[in-house]
Amino acid sequence: MFGIIRPCRHRLSERLQASWMAHLCGLCLALRDDHGQLARTATNYDGLIISVLVEAQAAAGHTAAGAGRRTAGPCPLRGMRTASVARGEGARLAAAVSLALASVKIRDHVEDEDGVFARRPVAAGARAVTRRWDRKSAGSASVVGFDTSVLLDAAARQGELERELPTGGSVLLVTEPTETATAAAFAHTAVLAGRPGNEAPLAEAGRLFGRLAHLLDAAEDQEADAASGAWNPLDATGTDRAEAERLCRDAVHGIRLALRDVELTDRALVHILLAHETERAVERVFGRPGHAACRVGHEPGAAPADHQQHGHPQNGHAQQHGHAPHGHPEQGATGSNPYQSPPRHDPGQAPPQGPGAPVPPWIPQGPGFTPPGAPPPNRRNLLAGCAAWALMGCTCQLLCCEHNHPFSGERREGFCVRNECCDCGDCCDGCQCCGENAQCCNDCGCCDGCDGCDCGCDC
Repeated sequence: MFGIIRPCRHRLSERLQASWMAHLCGLCLALRDDHGQLARTATNYDGLIISVLVEAQAAAGHTAAGAGRRTAGPCPLRGMRTASVARGEGARLAAAVSLALASVKIRDHVEDEDGVFARRPVAAGARAVTRRWDRKSAGSASVVGFDTSVLLDAAARQGELERELPTGGSVLLVTEPTETATAAAFAHTAVLAGRPGNEAPLAEAGRLFGRLAHLLDAAEDQEADAASGAWNPLDATGTDRAEAERLCRDAVHGIRLALRDVELTDRALVHILLAHETERAVERVFGRPGHAACRVGHEPGAAPADHQQHGHPQNGHAQQHGHAPHGHPEQGATGSNPYQSPPRHDPGQAPPQGPGAPVPPWIPQGPGFTPPGAPPPNRRNLLAGCAAWALMGCTCQLLCCEHNHPFSGERREGFCVRNECCDCGDCCDGCQCCGENAQCCNDCGCCDGCDGCDCGCDC
């Protein structure tokens, strides 16, 4: 999996997470159906934006442009579960574009003799795969009216530009072929959806997305390229990282401006992917700048903004509602003093019991502890546990989905979820910006509607 768009599941609502996964699985299955099992390795996060754009532009209930779902069979990467996946012309266009770009990427590795591609047998096999994928992608793209030659011509022109680039030339000369290719792919989604008025703004958004992807890839690989002596556009043009970051952030801003002119039936997922996740991609490479405007009232340990504005300190606010300040022994039973002894219940009244009864705070809870009144899970013996572990491991249940522990029987999340390292922090800390209907909340006082809101997030 590769691509600059990598949304964390914690930043998506349940509906948008399901939609994202539907497009991702739909792209993978379209690659398999049109080009064979090997082509599924070309599945990438950025390619499925094509499928998302087609569906987002389709009129409600309109399926001619490929907006629709089907139920896919069990897959190991879903823990052998079925799922609703995207289908139709959007998924097929995304598959064709992804395959063509994967072919270009492999060809670049062969020409640069990167890693195992420096070995002649591997390079020969890779060239055969790229030629086959070029033919396959051209054939499937023609079915939906797209000509992949614009992608392949741009890749060929890329090599010429790199060889003929004058010393000190602009880095934007190097990114032009990528911009042209992505602009053509984005614009064709408007053709499939029957929205001719969207072609121009989507072409502009695609052009800037291509520039962003190229610059981020160059910035990520700059250190490794310098160590290996490989060609890098930033070093070749003398572009420092500050200038590269400026160009990337300008591209993100330009994408947001272009999206304002695009007519969409459902804007939520498109907006999050292209207006917010692009900025997060820049932050992963260059770091996060300060967003002081959005952090007002959300600093760690700071009082809420409305309390400060009205002159009520936190302790005074607590006393106003009948609570003692934090850390005082007079605090009630529901206080937050960690050193307070457990409250005693009425001796003449039995403590609450049963599965639905509240658990007192001094009773240990969490993984490894059995709730009061709940039967302990059935533990397997060594042989049965090993057999269950092997079965769940082979079907990816241990990695990818919630499951019962093969030995203890406890309910657990998959390894990928438990060890997920995501950048869930937002410039609006605690603000669910652009949620279900792409509407920013006003909890932090910085957002005024995500359809191009004017706040410190620049969204």
